[in-house]
Amino acid sequence: MCLALAVVWASTWSGIPSVANGAVLAAAGDIACDPDDPYFNGGRGVRRNCRQLATSRLLRGADRVVPLGDTQYEHSNLRNFRRSYDRSWGRYLRVSRPVVGNHEYGPPRRPNLGARDYWRYFGERRAGQRGKGWYSFDLGAWHVVGLNSMCRSSHKPRFMQREVGCGRGSAQQRWLERDLAANRRRCILASWHHPRFASGSDDWREVAPLWRTLQNNGADVVLSGHAHAYERFARQSATGGRTAKGMRQFVVGTGGASLAGPPGDVEPHSKKRARSFGVLRLQLKPGRYRWKFVRTGGRALDRGSTSCR
Repeated sequence: MCLALAVVWASTWSGIPSVANGAVLAAAGDIACDPDDPYFNGGRGVRRNCRQLATSRLLRGADRVVPLGDTQYEHSNLRNFRRSYDRSWGRYLRVSRPVVGNHEYGPPRRPNLGARDYWRYFGERRAGQRGKGWYSFDLGAWHVVGLNSMCRSSHKPRFMQREVGCGRGSAQQRWLERDLAANRRRCILASWHHPRFASGSDDWREVAPLWRTLQNNGADVVLSGHAHAYERFARQSATGGRTAKGMRQFVVGTGGASLAGPPGDVEPHSKKRARSFGVLRLQLKPGRYRWKFVRTGGRALDRGSTSCR
C-alpha cells in the first residue's frame, strides 16, 4: 500500500481528474507577507521577501493546492488574509486544502487563539474540523491526509503554542489509524507543517508517532513547510534511518514570505536542497508519482519519479 498525505477535505469534489491521467497537486508553505511589511511593495514584494504573488503563478493547472502552513504572516488575522493571501494564493481557494502552522495560532505576544481566523478564512470544509485540523480525501488513485503538527510537548519553549496531541493514543493518532485502516487506495500522501527532518533547522520529533503510523500502513510521501527552503530526502524511518520501507519527505517552505540562509549541518539522507522561492508540483498516477520543484520564473530545480511501495 502507498500513502500520500496532503491537505484536501472532500473526495467527492467535482473536477477530480481521471485515474488514468493522474492528478496534479501543488504545494508550498510559509506564504503570504504581512501587508504592513516594509517589503510588501503592493503585494509584489522584492527579490528576497514577500514573493507570494510570484509563487501563486506557479499554481496554474493544479487540480489541488496544498498550502503547508504559515499561510499568512505576521499576524494571521482575517484583515491580513484578505489584504495579502487572498490576492495571491487565495485565487486558488476553491481547490485548496491547507494544513495549519504556528503562525496561524499567532505570535506569542498577539496570539490568535485557536487559530480562529485561519478557520474563518478557509472554513472547515477545506481545513478540517475547527480546533483539530486533520482530515483525509481521495484524489484519483491516491489517498491524501492532512494533519496538525502543533503538538503538545514538554521540551519546547513555552512561547511555542501547543494545541493538539500527536503522541501514540492521542485523538489525532487514533483517528489516523482508523482512517488508514479504512483506506483502499494503494498510494498515500500526507502533509503537516513542521518537518520531522530539516537541514539547519530543529527536527520536530513530536510528529514521530504520526510518521510511524503512516509508515506502518505503507505511506510513501510526507510534505512539510516551516523551514524556509526546499529539501528532498531519501526514504527514512521516524528515527532517521534510511529504509526502503520508509517515507520520502519534501520540505517546501518556499511559498513567498522569506528565505533562510544556507544550512549549517546537513541532515543525513538529504538528497537535494535549494534556497529559492517556488512550488512543488506532484503528478499522482496509479502506482507511482513524479515530482518537480519549480522556482519563480518557471525553471525546475529538482525533478524525478518513482513508484509507490
